[in-house]
Amino acid sequence: MCLAIPGKLIDTEEINGIRFGKVQFGQVTRQTYLDFVPEAQIGDFVLVHVGFAISRIDAEEAERTYRELEKLGAIELGED
Repeated sequence: MCLAIPGKLIDTEEINGIRFGKVQFGQVTRQTYLDFVPEAQIGDFVLVHVGFAISRIDAEEAERTYRELEKLGAIELGED
């Protein structure tokens, strides 16, 4: 089973020819490998599995997932 969590791409950089991004998950931010989603741009939501962004998703789908995870107590959403 694969569990991927949506996150918002807030910054990108290239390190030794590899594209990485800073991805925000609720109140947590992590560095994420982006080469599997070359079309991803700052502001996009991406699904992340073990540090790899594996696809882009729309903001509405990301929001639905966040709400369900919050109900389960898996994440705590901050107010923007």
